[in-house]
Amino acid sequence: MTQRGPKATAERNRTLDLASALVRGAVAAGLGLGALTVLVMVVWISSPYPDSGPGGVLRAAAGVWLLAHGAGLVRPDTLSGVPAPVSMVPLLLVLGPVWLAHRAARDAAEPEEGRPRPSRAGAFCAVTAGYLLVVAGAAACARGGSLRPDPDTLVFPVALVVAGAAAAGVWTAAGRPFGPLPSWSPLALQEATARTLFRDRAEAACRSAAAGVTVLLGGGALLVAVALGRNAGAAQDAFLGLAGDWPGRFAVLLLAASLVPNAALWGAAYGLGPGFSLGTGATATPLGLDGTPAVPHFPLLAAVPDQGPGSLLNGAALAVPVAAALAVAWFTARRAAPADAPRAQAWSTRETVRVTLLAALGCAAGTALLTAVAGGPLGTGALREFGPVWWLAGPAALVWTAGIGVPAALLLRLWRLRTPGWAWRRDVPEAEEPPATATATPPRAAATAAAVQAEAGEKAEAEAVIGRRRRWWAPWRGRGGAAGAAGGAASGGTAAPATSSVPAPGTAPDAAPGALVGAAGPGAGRGDAGFEPYDFLPTDPWHEKDFREARWASLKRGSGGLMADFPADPADPADPADPVGPAGAGPAGPADFADPADFAAGRPAPDPDRPRPTP
Repeated sequence: MTQRGPKATAERNRTLDLASALVRGAVAAGLGLGALTVLVMVVWISSPYPDSGPGGVLRAAAGVWLLAHGAGLVRPDTLSGVPAPVSMVPLLLVLGPVWLAHRAARDAAEPEEGRPRPSRAGAFCAVTAGYLLVVAGAAACARGGSLRPDPDTLVFPVALVVAGAAAAGVWTAAGRPFGPLPSWSPLALQEATARTLFRDRAEAACRSAAAGVTVLLGGGALLVAVALGRNAGAAQDAFLGLAGDWPGRFAVLLLAASLVPNAALWGAAYGLGPGFSLGTGATATPLGLDGTPAVPHFPLLAAVPDQGPGSLLNGAALAVPVAAALAVAWFTARRAAPADAPRAQAWSTRETVRVTLLAALGCAAGTALLTAVAGGPLGTGALREFGPVWWLAGPAALVWTAGIGVPAALLLRLWRLRTPGWAWRRDVPEAEEPPATATATPPRAAATAAAVQAEAGEKAEAEAVIGRRRRWWAPWRGRGGAAGAAGGAASGGTAAPATSSVPAPGTAPDAAPGALVGAAGPGAGRGDAGFEPYDFLPTDPWHEKDFREARWASLKRGSGGLMADFPADPADPADPADPVGPAGAGPAGPADFADPADFAAGRPAPDPDRPRPTP
């Protein structure tokens, strides 16, 4: 019998992992193709007048599935006999294939129980190869159909889309790390990504850019919805005119639903200013519709504005990029001046401007990329240009977000860093400014009660100030009002002792170290006769008599009998049998813990826990 060595076992496990990743990629592509084929088959079966048989339906489904990956299609059967290109990608169909490829790569890169972590590069290559094998088979199947794929588009962008989704899945399985970069990248960039500060700023810029793109998409969708609501009659006529039976109307409804993200991007480009093309000789902008548009009869195109100069309502679309710029500024200012951090941890003005500009650049890049895939040719002649122009929409987004976002981010940063009395942020105590409290009561019981009362008042004040956000419409509700309310509640109608770091008017600036802040008059100094040093001892159980006796007994056992017994309580009467009276100097009991003359001379008081001399 032969036994495999560790090296052979590792090689076998690596081969199995790569084969499993290859199968995962092929299964993910098959699931997407199968789901879309079932949908097309349902529409074909429900149609009362089918144009082709099952083979034609399968080839058409394969063509539509390739279109969802960005492939260009060619429609050979036209009235003019010239093949017409169809390159407008329904963006809603893209979500399914991208999510499946992403999930397959993520599952392939995650370690399984009992096996080591597979290679990330191997998982990425295997999943991408398995997926592209199914893409090649679908392209071969759709070659003789009514929608034939363009071979030039199978490499770009189909292979690029699949590889990007697989790379995102592997990155997710690795925990979405921000670095380290590959060895072939520039050294300066590698050093920058190794710094935590750079990673934090880059993350903040990416989040702000994503917020800006999201607001642009939402604003564009809102513009399309308002325009369709105004032209609801034209949209209904177009919907009913395309198909007279319910299966055909269902197919038109599915096509319109898959093009809703495209319409939202068209609306965003319209709000940015460059607008979109409706053929080679017409462009729709907020200023008006110039030229003669070549608009097909479709429900979503009923939202296109009428010919002629734009009105004030059309100019209201410019509020969309303004809202996107404000969103970028708000998300940047939140990281520049956090509400739960001291003022010293806030970003500087230069850092805030730099991160806002990076976010604006990212928003512009995302807008250009999305608008580039939102349009495309729908035929020959006038329909060669249809949709937004990405090389105009991207710079327009950069101008809007940078021109408005940078000043807005600086203003929001100043607003969040204003004085605490007018702040909308939570009160965060600074480390270098400890609070100072002051009470002055001679008796020990009165001092303890006053300390407890002051502590309760401070706690109520902190809860009143920190637990409730100040609103911009009530800035006068500052620290003073909250402190007054807390003090009243803590004292039950009696004013609580004032807490301030500023000395009271009656306190001399060169007071003795033992003097209290806010104490004035006789008895305030340490050398005064009315000064009681033991009024300010802590009130915790550590200084109780029982605990002191236990500590003394432990020290006596450890000393081997060299220590005396625990001193008697000064409140207890002296033992008449003791030859040394209370006024003596023996160890009968330290009745006089402190002599006023010692305090007058500046000598410290004896420690009650200090062992007494052994007789």
